Amino acid sequence: MSDEHWYEDETGSMVRPYTVTRGRTRPSERHALDLMSRVTALEPDGAAHPDLDHARASLLDLIRRGARPVAELAADADLPLTVVRVLLGDLAEAGLVRIDPPRSLPVTGPAADPGLLREIVERLREL
Repeated sequence: MSDEHWYEDETGSMVRPYTVTRGRTRPSERHALDLMSRVTALEPDGAAHPDLDHARASLLDLIRRGARPVAELAADADLPLTVVRVLLGDLAEAGLVRIDPPRSLPVTGPAADPGLLREIVERLREL
């Protein structure tokens, strides 16, 4: 994480989220962004993009460090998830990142046992 923060510890956000996203609250519908969608940079490190503002350029720098899930990028960027989703949609539209759906893992072993799952649900209801 860089030393540049978009939040001050004492005062909170220095820039309102709607300003960063230009008033948008959702990314383009062409890009499905699940919390666990994996984001990968599509260009070499250090490639400059003068048309990117600070927020988008900083997020792209984080992605260049390695492919990561959307939720992890939001935490590392110290930005609300809704803002990161919009910014990632913009980066995908520009062809700078690829967004892959979350991988589904095969459910085997004890986690696949319907009886065990029913018991867990019953115990949770008791709480």
